[in-house]
Amino acid sequence: MVPSVRQFHAWLDAFNSGDRDRFAEFLAGNFPSRLDSLDKAMALRERTGGLDLRKLEPASATEAAALLQERDSDQFARVELTIAATEPQVITSLDLAAIPRPAEFPIARLAEDEAITGIQHVLHGAAAADRFSGAVLIEKNGQVLFSSAYGLADRERGVPNTLRTRFRIGSMNKMFTAAAVLQLAEAGKVDLTAPVGGYLTGYPNRDVATKVTIHHLLTHTGGTGDIFGPEFQAHRMELRTLDDYARLYGDRGPEFEPGSRFGYSNYGYILLGVLIEKVSGKTYYDYLQAHVYEPAQMTATGSQPEHHQVPDLSVGYMKPPGTAEPVPNTETLPYRGTSAGGGYSTVTDLARFARALTGHQLLGPDSTRLLLAGKVELGSGAGYAYGFEDRRDTQGNGSVGHSGGAAGMNGDLRIYPQSGYIAVVLANTDPPAAQRITAWLDTRLPAQI
Repeated sequence: MVPSVRQFHAWLDAFNSGDRDRFAEFLAGNFPSRLDSLDKAMALRERTGGLDLRKLEPASATEAAALLQERDSDQFARVELTIAATEPQVITSLDLAAIPRPAEFPIARLAEDEAITGIQHVLHGAAAADRFSGAVLIEKNGQVLFSSAYGLADRERGVPNTLRTRFRIGSMNKMFTAAAVLQLAEAGKVDLTAPVGGYLTGYPNRDVATKVTIHHLLTHTGGTGDIFGPEFQAHRMELRTLDDYARLYGDRGPEFEPGSRFGYSNYGYILLGVLIEKVSGKTYYDYLQAHVYEPAQMTATGSQPEHHQVPDLSVGYMKPPGTAEPVPNTETLPYRGTSAGGGYSTVTDLARFARALTGHQLLGPDSTRLLLAGKVELGSGAGYAYGFEDRRDTQGNGSVGHSGGAAGMNGDLRIYPQSGYIAVVLANTDPPAAQRITAWLDTRLPAQI
């Protein structure tokens, strides 16, 4: 065995052991420059369950490369390793990067009952290893095929998660925001091609006001940037209304020429919330209650301030690198959820939202098609629509939906319009706990036509 391959196997064995002391000892003797990233490596090991070797590429004495797969998901990665040419031939560089699943490793579609049995096995294993805590619902044409909950909603009090548990949903709120904007457009109150300043009169930054359109905000192509960072941390509990965010960030200009490219923008969706308030004359929250939640019969969804006592609301648990046990994410949360994300819901309510949307109870057929159709290429066959990702192929097979994630929360909704499947997964732990489950289903549910 050539030295580079021998070192690769030694690194993989030490990493997969999950033994912090053993891996630290390996790094000290064979890759000392990476000792300072020990916590990060152990967090990766815990998150993935380890990495299995799927293909070793041709190697030289000092360079090796391989394809690996996460043990707890279908995700592939490619590793490239270089060692010193002279003794003791320590590792000088190691690059590990996620890659799309290679075509030479296809995943077979399953019969419906096989897929449901398979996901139960996946969930049981993930929950037993404390890599999933949350709730799951899978249905087809309104009939529930599988629903269950795992783990604890409150670890301190021993409260279990149930199908009634409300989970924080992060950016999944963007689906509600986009649907609301399309309702106003359908009613002739909003022109999607008009600049922001036409509705947000007196907006501080002239370039944003005159160059960024509603379409740009909906598709993350306006260059309006994020809300998270030092300014957010400094004012986290002072940002109580959408206008508060607009006042804090309103002087910023676009980060790039509006319309020139995709750049995920939470602030852009804050501005859409402000737009809804200006046009409708209601708060964003009241508008959603009357025009989205009630028509969809969503009785457990909202964005009450964090100090409110919300029944059945789970505690989010995050695990920063170097911590032995998960800790509540309380100190990371905003004052309340916004039009960009941060509200809460249940798997049942999100399934109701999906049914109401595809059943045209929220928007007419033309507006629904406009809402869901991909407009900006994201890669790997996906496109960003208006508050939804469109993962359908040219025949319409595949899903539309949106995920959400932050420390101590993760969720995903996938709607399969062709087949009638809906998959909802919510978790009160770090990403990608929920998205691993939807990704597993996505490649195994029966062919969509």
